[in-house]
Amino acid sequence: MTIERNNPVNPDSEERPSEFTLDTLVGLYRKYSDDLRNVRDEQRAFRVGNPAVDTKLDDLEAEITYLMMREHRPEVVVEIGSLHGWSTTWLLSALRDNGAGHLHTYDLIDNARHNVPGELSENRWTFTHGDARQELAGHRHEIGYLFVDAAHTAGFARWYTDDLFHTVPAGTPVSVHDVFHRRRPWPFSEGRVVLSWLAGRGIGYFTPSRAAAPDVNRALVELKDTLNLGGAVHTGRNNPMLFFRMG
Repeated sequence: MTIERNNPVNPDSEERPSEFTLDTLVGLYRKYSDDLRNVRDEQRAFRVGNPAVDTKLDDLEAEITYLMMREHRPEVVVEIGSLHGWSTTWLLSALRDNGAGHLHTYDLIDNARHNVPGELSENRWTFTHGDARQELAGHRHEIGYLFVDAAHTAGFARWYTDDLFHTVPAGTPVSVHDVFHRRRPWPFSEGRVVLSWLAGRGIGYFTPSRAAAPDVNRALVELKDTLNLGGAVHTGRNNPMLFFRMG
């Protein structure tokens, strides 16, 4: 099964097909199924052992992030927004399993520093407590993966699309959370700004959102069952994240 175009917002747009397709992800789930099964068990134990941790990423979007990190093996990962560290632990698990790479996290809230296990963070994580808009001004990172899950406002999205995206090398995978809680993002929202930016540059995207791409969502859930990856780690099922490769 292949879905070469996944653009539920404007199916008549001039965007080129996303390089992330359902076929691509099926291959990655099969390739890394054993490692992913172990990480899911670790994340489940982490969640049970830290019930106060607010876990924002649903299973599919967390797993896809992990799989893309494994396949692309970035040396430098930038995470904007960590909250209590749930996404951070997924990112660090991928770097650990790759045996290389460093994560730089930026957030106004420093709860993640107290929650992320030391065996994951040691020698592969730098946390910066502050506003990413100031902290990343003039940055010198050679970003190999960009993960964005912070202030979900149009203004914040205009900052990273205008001031940060042009510093990210072509071909770099990018994840933006909370875009597709509905079939279409709200007007004047973060998601609308990001989709407009992508459309203006002819960049395709992929989403496992249950609301915006129900066939993709269903196919991935069914695939996971066949690979003994069923059963929830996180209780959420919306999976509103958007994935694309920087043009």
